[in-house]
Amino acid sequence: MNDSITALVVVFAGLLIVNFIYLVADRMLSRKDHEVIAFRIKTWWGMFFVFCLATIINPVVSLLSLMVLSFFSLKEYFSMIKTRKADRRLFLWAYLSIPVQFYWIYIEWYGMFIVFIPVYVFLLLPMPRLINKGTAGFLRSVSSTQWGLMLMVFGLSHLAYFQFATPEYGAGIVLFLVLLTQINDVVNYLVSIYGGKRKVVPTANPYITWEGFACGFVVTTAVSTFIYPYLTPLDQLFGVLSGMLISLSGFFGSLTVSVLKRDLLLGDDNKFKSSKKSFLSRVDSLTYASPVFFHVIRYFFDFM
Repeated sequence: MNDSITALVVVFAGLLIVNFIYLVADRMLSRKDHEVIAFRIKTWWGMFFVFCLATIINPVVSLLSLMVLSFFSLKEYFSMIKTRKADRRLFLWAYLSIPVQFYWIYIEWYGMFIVFIPVYVFLLLPMPRLINKGTAGFLRSVSSTQWGLMLMVFGLSHLAYFQFATPEYGAGIVLFLVLLTQINDVVNYLVSIYGGKRKVVPTANPYITWEGFACGFVVTTAVSTFIYPYLTPLDQLFGVLSGMLISLSGFFGSLTVSVLKRDLLLGDDNKFKSSKKSFLSRVDSLTYASPVFFHVIRYFFDFM
């Protein structure tokens, strides 16, 4: 507990410094759009508060908070889909799967946690769409709903399972994962808007560049090498590899969600611009980084 409190104090001090730097930079460089960074920093403070409660009080607080986050992220995702009246029951079933998925985490039933959405929900999800709802738009509505569940619920739910899979180290590992993911996103964004030239997918996200990706990868790996002894029980090799893994998976998560939003909001530029402030923009990297990091750590280390 003392180590966890020390880590939280260090993170709190770091957030204060980052917040101060942002305020100064925003005043001095007012011509650049720093709105995305502002929302990222607000997200950091919110997550830090949740992890404080989880560390000091009970991991169930973190579980419930992440369940709510999954709900709002999925709700926001559904709001981007062009739906029909026949899809409402389908979405209701999708929402009902969220508390069930997190219940498997609470009772620590890993086998059901890992197959519930990819297998059982996948097989049963078409049922409300099949019964007396016709065939028009069936594939698009079912597949897009399953995509949302996989990213916003299944992917993010791995964050909650860390603290139940390893109560001793869970909070620190989650904090480690979230910090590195957000650092990677911010460095990628800053380098891209100030020095990025070669865009990765200009039609979907004008901010992501190869220069930003490279700098984010280097910085995230360096930060991981420095902080892993304080937040995780990993050895030196995995402390370094974790930074690389989180940077790569987070990058692909951000890229995938950007393309997904552009596809869903095709022709609605105003709604696409407002989506930069959405829940999806705050958790896009975590939808990939969380499950990838979780399963790599679980495979190589006994404490999971």
